[in-house]
Amino acid sequence: MLLECRNVTKRFGQLTAVDDLSFAVEAGEVFGIAGPNGSGKTTLFNLITGVYPYDGDIVFDGRRISGKSAYRICHRGIARTFQIPQLFLSLTVYDNIRAAAHFGNPRQRENSMQTIEKVIEFSGLKGREHTAAANLKLLDKKRTMIAAALATQPRLLLLDEPIAGLSPGETTETVALFKRINQELGLTIIIIEHFMKVLTELSRRLLILENGRMICLGAPSAVARNQKVIECYLGDGHA
Repeated sequence: MLLECRNVTKRFGQLTAVDDLSFAVEAGEVFGIAGPNGSGKTTLFNLITGVYPYDGDIVFDGRRISGKSAYRICHRGIARTFQIPQLFLSLTVYDNIRAAAHFGNPRQRENSMQTIEKVIEFSGLKGREHTAAANLKLLDKKRTMIAAALATQPRLLLLDEPIAGLSPGETTETVALFKRINQELGLTIIIIEHFMKVLTELSRRLLILENGRMICLGAPSAVARNQKVIECYLGDGHA
């Protein structure tokens, strides 16, 4: 297994955001996570990437990363994106990606220019690399954030609601990009998304959370028929 969460729990005062959660992600798979708002999805990403301390253990590539700082976890090979694009708005696309390549993976600093050019081409940003991030449309801001994550040369990519705010056509383009990241670059992907059609198309397995707890884990077709999942999304009256 590439990533293992073992009895992970995160409390904010009296609120338990992630509750005794255990699961594992295999190398090379696309692993989907869904659940209602407030179910602990983004908090889980924050735990994996070292933003918050927690109880339990998280193991990446056979090594415990619990208690490691965010930058050290990135250096280990885990990169992420955010639902609302997080960029240096005054910098160009190129310089945003350059910053990620330089600080996100110290082993490649001497060859970072080659990495930057490759991810710009791969992410569909060729021709916009000298545009300030503040002047980009939403799709290209998301692409820049994805390209910056790829520039750290991760083994695991965490995508937090990457489809939010995109048109149907842009969604199709973005899903195609994720497939290429997984299949051509060989990256393992964990994706949080509300659009079940996207998760079903991309994911080999789906984890459904409610109130910080796992209610279902399995193949998308089986998850869609699960009684607890139906109740979670549609309510008892539709179950």
